[in-house]
Amino acid sequence: MPGVHHLSVDDVLDRQVDHIVSLGLAGVILFGIPAEKDPVGRENFAEDGIVQQALRRLRQRHPDLLLITDVCCCEYTDHGHCGIVRDGSVDNDATLEVLGRVAVSHARAGADIVAPSGMMDGMVGAIRAALDECGFAERAILSYAVKYASAFYGPFREAAQSAPSFGDRRQYQMDPANVREGILEAGIDETEGADMIMVKPALAYLDVIRAVRERTELPLFAYNVSGEYSMVKAAAKLGWLDERRTVLEMLTGMRRAGADVILSYHATDAATWLKEGPA
Repeated sequence: MPGVHHLSVDDVLDRQVDHIVSLGLAGVILFGIPAEKDPVGRENFAEDGIVQQALRRLRQRHPDLLLITDVCCCEYTDHGHCGIVRDGSVDNDATLEVLGRVAVSHARAGADIVAPSGMMDGMVGAIRAALDECGFAERAILSYAVKYASAFYGPFREAAQSAPSFGDRRQYQMDPANVREGILEAGIDETEGADMIMVKPALAYLDVIRAVRERTELPLFAYNVSGEYSMVKAAAKLGWLDERRTVLEMLTGMRRAGADVILSYHATDAATWLKEGPA
């Protein structure tokens, strides 16, 4: 994606995060690309995993920066699915133990918030139990409770090399036509102990953000995903849209729909424009 890059755990990461902090952004979310992939995704919960290394480095350099980590299997597994695959389909219950191990390893390395994104049934409860058992009761869970099987994830999957090698993710992600299930899933995750709720994607799901907002008092996140970002970048490059005005209008719409926090690839640009004042 234009302006978005893989970062190694060295001074490149330091410079990027130093810039983020200088803009007044309060936190970052980390996604890892392992050196090797396997059926379980063992680097996902390894002490020297790429995310664990980044967490320790960032925690030392920026002790007050909010560090969030994606907790899923898709970037780490050789099949690209969000859980453990058995007999050609994702084994939900077998995946829960892995997600608990991942969350604990991230908390131990310095994560403030773990964000399970795989849409496994019971994932929040399993992660909460694992964190509490290992002495991390104060670490928060941001649940991707309302995550749709969307075409807008394409650029991220290409960048993370995480597209499924067979089938698709409709076994566990939600039907884009179904808002009622999203409300139900958010309520279940809240009951299991989620501290925050995510709706993903954002732009085509503003009605879902509003519906979830009206039914929970938890902090609500909206994920302005890779396809949404890339469409604006492509149109701006062709001169079809004013990038600054379009981005700020989109983000305002997400906020107006009820999102307390927006995860966005536009974040550094938006923060720069807001600091500069009106165009």
